[in-house]
Parts: sequence; C-alpha cells; structure tokens
Amino acid sequence: MTQFNELGLAKPLLKALAEEGYTQPTPIQIQAIPSVLGGRDLLGVAQTGTGKTAAFALPILHRLAADPRPAPRRGCRVLVLAPTRELASQIAESFRTYGRHLGMSVAVVFGGVKYGPQIRALAAGVDVLVATPGRLIDHINEKVANLSATEVLVLDEADQMLDLGFLPPIRRIVATLPRRRQSLFFSATMPAEIAKLAAELLTNPVHVAVAPAATTVARVEQRLLYIEADRKRPLLAELFDDPKMDRALVFTRTKRGADRVAKYLATQGVDADSIHGDKSQGQRERALAAFKAGAVRALVATDIAARGIDIDCVSHVINFELPNVPEAYVHRIGRTARAGAAGVAISLCANDERTLLRDIEKLTRQTIPAFDRRHDRSLGAMAAMDLKTTPQRSGAPPKQGHRPNDQTPSRRRGRGGSGNASGRGANPSAIHHRNDGPRRSAPLA
Repeated sequence: MTQFNELGLAKPLLKALAEEGYTQPTPIQIQAIPSVLGGRDLLGVAQTGTGKTAAFALPILHRLAADPRPAPRRGCRVLVLAPTRELASQIAESFRTYGRHLGMSVAVVFGGVKYGPQIRALAAGVDVLVATPGRLIDHINEKVANLSATEVLVLDEADQMLDLGFLPPIRRIVATLPRRRQSLFFSATMPAEIAKLAAELLTNPVHVAVAPAATTVARVEQRLLYIEADRKRPLLAELFDDPKMDRALVFTRTKRGADRVAKYLATQGVDADSIHGDKSQGQRERALAAFKAGAVRALVATDIAARGIDIDCVSHVINFELPNVPEAYVHRIGRTARAGAAGVAISLCANDERTLLRDIEKLTRQTIPAFDRRHDRSLGAMAAMDLKTTPQRSGAPPKQGHRPNDQTPSRRRGRGGSGNASGRGANPSAIHHRNDGPRRSAPLA
C-alpha cells in the first residue's frame, strides 16, 4: 500500500491531500488509518515527525463525513487532548487543512488567552475540539463545556502529558466522556504510568509502533562538545559562524536561561528570539512565525517546544544544556532531519552534566561522538568537528590540558576569512550539515 487513494478515504480528503502535494502515506499512516476507519481503539508509539497527526485526523474526518450530524451544543463530536498550546494549534490547523472540503467546524481551547471566544465557539458545538487539559477543565467546571456526546477521544503526546503533570486532569476529563466511544492514544515512549493509563482508556486496542521507544532519528548527525559551563555562550555564538546553520533550535533547561541565551546571541549579531511558558500566547506565536519564516535564525526554547512542533527546514538543534529527563533529548533532536532531510544535533556538555549524558546514552543505546573544546582559548578552531576526523568516546573526556584532534590551533577568523568586530572566529566547514540524500515528500504532520 503506497498511495493514499488505496486507504479507502473519502474523495474530499484525497483532494485536499493532493492539493498539499501528499500522495504517499508514511508507515504509521499505513498501519493506523485502516484500523481507525474500522472503529478500533488504537495505541500508537511513534516519534514526532512520523506523520501521526494525519494518521488520526484523516480517518476521523472520514468518519464525521460518513455520518453527518449536528455537533452537540457546548460539546464536540471529537476531542483531541494535547500537552501544549503550540501543538494544539498545529493539530487544529491540520484538521482544517485536511477537512477543507468537508465543512467541518474546528475549535481550539488552551490557556493564556481570553475565555470569551472559546466560550462562544463551544456554545453552538463543534465537530472537532483540540484542547489542553487545564483550560478544558476550567470550561467543564464552569459548565461551559459538556462532553457527554463525544464520539472520539484522541490523546496525543501522552508521555509529555505525564511530564507536565496532566494525568489527574486527563482522568477528570475522561470521566465526563461516554463509555461508548473510540479512543486513540499516541505516545513517543511508554513508561509504566502511561501504559497503565492506556489500559484504562482503551478497549482491545490495535498496537502500532513505527520505531522502537527512545531511538533517535537516523538522519540526525549527533555531536557532543565538552566545554566549561561559563564558556558555553561564546562557543554557541561561534557555532553560528557556520553559514549552513541557517535555522537552529537552541534548548535550555530554564525559562530565564532561554531569555539570557537569546539576548546574548542578539549581541553577537545573530537574529534570535526565545519561547517558553512565561511568554504570552501572542509572543509565542510571533516568535514561532518569525522562526518558521526564516526571519529569526535562532529560536531558544525550553522543552515546551521539544515535541509536536512541526517546523520545516530546521538545519540544527543545539542542546545548550542537556535535559534533566533523558527522553527529552530524543524529542529535542527530532526537531531536525524532518521530511526526509538531514540535520545536525550538537550538545554542549559541562562537567556537571556528565551524569545527564550517561543517562542519555544509556537510554538511546549509543555513544555520541565527542570532542573536547575545554582549554581551547581560541574557540575558533572548530576543525575537529569535521566529520572526517576521529572523535573520542563521549564517556571519557580527556585529562586536563589534552587537545585531541587539535594539534595545531586555528587562528581566529571572521566570516569569509576576514577579521570581525566581535573577535569570534569562523570555519564554515566546521560543522557539516549533511544533506546529501534525496528528499522525499514531507510526512504529514
């Protein structure tokens, strides 16, 4: 089965897919769509970027079109729960895109914005409601939302729901749903608590897994740089001297850290913005829009952006700080190498992050090629990052003063080989963005 028209989808859906340039389904779509069309509950384990939004949106829209009926007042026929505002908006946009010829109503409910428009949207009822748990609970408590007639429940990025503490609200929401419904459950990993929740929500589900849990994207070139904590920011700025780094997501652990890094990059001549939970919804949307449009070269984010945000052409992911939760590493670097392209993931590791690194390598069952940039006062000699050199093992950084693969420090140069005012060096060949493979059609979000 290699074409969407072989999946039994309604003609208006196929027309919308053709207009978007999509003809070939991804593996998870091939496996999931027939089962969802058949009314089965489904448990899907898949990383972001595999096309799982379309794997549930397309058969759900087909179901709604095949059984047209008015949406219940103050309720919805389909409820999709997502962990973040950005993911909720993206899912809703996917439903609108694929269902553009079906006339379905779609609404989004999340925090950080006024209640009024959401209340008005719910009043008449909607076919598809995409919501974050916290704000939906508010509407339920105020009796603005009534989910007693919901036909389909989708829980997306369930393991991130767990990380964000959303399991109690999810259980409260599910308790208001009818027992007879179709339930679809998607998660990138399957820890014990998530498996328990899936067992509670699903009835005789079909299991779909397109990649082993906690595996990294194959086309991401991973690199690790050992560096002193207080020299991370100069090294980060140095990395942006590579012209191939045209759109990079930079991850920090804290909101304040994201703001500081973005401001520092701006002082070094790198167009940068930050996104995190303390930003207003308007600020977050503007930052994402600028990054997607290429107006901002660096978007500095906390893990709120690590999953579910489908941004094309992210050339690099940089872990300015390693995540406290090792699974987050997989989701962070999955923001690049999407839609068949290649990508680069670079992690800066200070001495106090060695335990976090070990946890990541244990989870992913791989050793990240590593280079020691400590004690290199030039920060311009990035030739050791050339893929032709031989890295050391990441688990054993060299002793103080040793400089592997860097016997002759390069002179600090500006862009194009000339000096620059900031004094930062450049080596365009330092970090290679490998993109030598053929592109395939982009997987649907």
